[in-house]
Amino acid sequence: MLRQVRRIVTGHDAAGKSVVLFDGVAGSILENPTRPGRGLTNLWVTDTTPARNAGNDDAANRPVVLEPPANGSVFRFFQIMPEESPDDVDPAEQERRAAAGFEAMGAAHARVDTARHPSMHKTDTVDYIILLSGKVTMLLDEGEVDLEPMDVVVQRGTNHGWVNRGTEPAVLAGILIDAEPE
Repeated sequence: MLRQVRRIVTGHDAAGKSVVLFDGVAGSILENPTRPGRGLTNLWVTDTTPARNAGNDDAANRPVVLEPPANGSVFRFFQIMPEESPDDVDPAEQERRAAAGFEAMGAAHARVDTARHPSMHKTDTVDYIILLSGKVTMLLDEGEVDLEPMDVVVQRGTNHGWVNRGTEPAVLAGILIDAEPE
């Protein structure tokens, strides 16, 4: 199960005074259909740059997909469960699960080179990623980086994947901003 996230969103009342519009569990969640506990929780989405702060609608109340809207951004938490032992799941099943997960996020096209690992993907975004809890490894075409809580990654449209070789879920915050294709 994905960790529930309390989200507080401010806005303006009819007199222009600052108020809390939403205070509760974020509801825009997509759990990987083949890997329970792995998925995305959208906290806010913008459709334009610069973003608009007008209105009182919940901007995250939409289908959860991997990439932000064109010229927009998405702020989310994502959770990665510990990786299963290769002895428990054969490579063909790992590939099937990864393909289904990316398909569910509307991102089958992002899997450009999965030779290193089924989770590898590339998007036309700049991503600011912060590991909040647990441990996770970022895979790149060449090399990998082990992350611990409060480590930050600036992901600049490169082919990458995330694996959790630990024993507890890894929870990360990500801000994804639409970018020119590299």
